[in-house]
Amino acid sequence: IQLSKQYSKALEQIDENLKYWPNYLVHKCKQRATKMTQYLIRMRKLSLAARPKLVGVHKKVEKRERNREAKALRAANIDQAIEKELLERLRSGTYGDIYNFPMQQ
Repeated sequence: IQLSKQYSKALEQIDENLKYWPNYLVHKCKQRATKMTQYLIRMRKLSLAARPKLVGVHKKVEKRERNREAKALRAANIDQAIEKELLERLRSGTYGDIYNFPMQQ
């Protein structure tokens, strides 16, 4: 038997067509119809909701990139320290008059 799309009419059809069956079987059929109706409602709601697209993460590549960035930061810190040290020496006059940069005060 094809049940109606309306939930209340479907329950009435189950009552009508199974009126000579034992009550517990009628109840089980109604429960099954209820479960299917709820499933369809849930599926309809989930299909309407926009879900974010999941993207896989390559752990090995991510780790490699993280290590490269850390190494580049360490190298940049060393370069900055060397530059700072050379500028400090230049300001203090260690090199004398070899370089004719204007002294900034």
